[in-house]
Amino acid sequence: MDAIKETKFNFEGQTGKYEGKVRDVYEFDKKIAIVATDRISAFDVILPRAIPHKGQVLNQIASQFLEMTKDIVPNWLESTPAANVSIGKKCNIFPVEMVIRGYLAGHAWREYRDGKRILCGVPLPEGLKENNKLPEPIITPTTKAHEGHDEDISREEILSQGIVEKEKYEQLEAYTRALFNKGTEFAKSQGLILVDTKYEFGELDGNIYLVDEVHTPDSSRYFYLDTYQELQAKSEPQKQLSKEFVRQWLISQGFQGKEGQTMPEMNDELVNSVSDRYIELYEKITGKQFVKDNYDNKLEQIENSIRELAQ
Repeated sequence: MDAIKETKFNFEGQTGKYEGKVRDVYEFDKKIAIVATDRISAFDVILPRAIPHKGQVLNQIASQFLEMTKDIVPNWLESTPAANVSIGKKCNIFPVEMVIRGYLAGHAWREYRDGKRILCGVPLPEGLKENNKLPEPIITPTTKAHEGHDEDISREEILSQGIVEKEKYEQLEAYTRALFNKGTEFAKSQGLILVDTKYEFGELDGNIYLVDEVHTPDSSRYFYLDTYQELQAKSEPQKQLSKEFVRQWLISQGFQGKEGQTMPEMNDELVNSVSDRYIELYEKITGKQFVKDNYDNKLEQIENSIRELAQ
């Protein structure tokens, strides 16, 4: 099965390379080139199999939403010269991820189910059930780990530990809420609910920029609007477009990324179904038909598109 698991390029003028869970980042003097590979991670662990077309889906959704939200906050992106490549400003990244939640789902629900009523310093009311809408969206930041698990952290801890200056952190919060509002409105117009998402920010020449990806299925969770109320009334699982179904499959196989657990094997059928779900989300959220990029010479095309930046 065709998929890009990794890239191993070397460019003239390259000053560094960082391999994230999904993206390979090539650094130059003032620019970066990000390759969205087809790797997939869950519970902060990279799964052994790559997912065909996943990187293209992420890159194209992110570029659309970065364009759509640049009136709210400036962002790092300057061009997308290939289906899996984005090129833009090299920023100093704030060491926190700004997670915002409108509904009690995923990690937040698992914490609540286990008895926690304060999440990242934010109190939660009693009597909620999984996937309930929260009284108002809450920001639940995490530390940004280069390896291993991101950790929940509160606003108070971020400020008291001096991780981000108060004035700048308040700006990150304001941007996060405005971006979530925009994403929520657009999702609704497409028949979806933006359940939760995360944003990353960086700084360059004293200005804050939105970086990385925005409102993709790797950074966001979506429910279908038309079935939400009915399924919630019946206490049935929500139909959703996100990576959560991969996490649930791993949980069912006894894996949650904990020490001593063995990663289950993903067969071709499962890999194809995950690919189909990513393409479904692309088409649902953008309203556009997904055109699969050809994998013939794809790595060479990616390399050439970045080499132009390096010259």
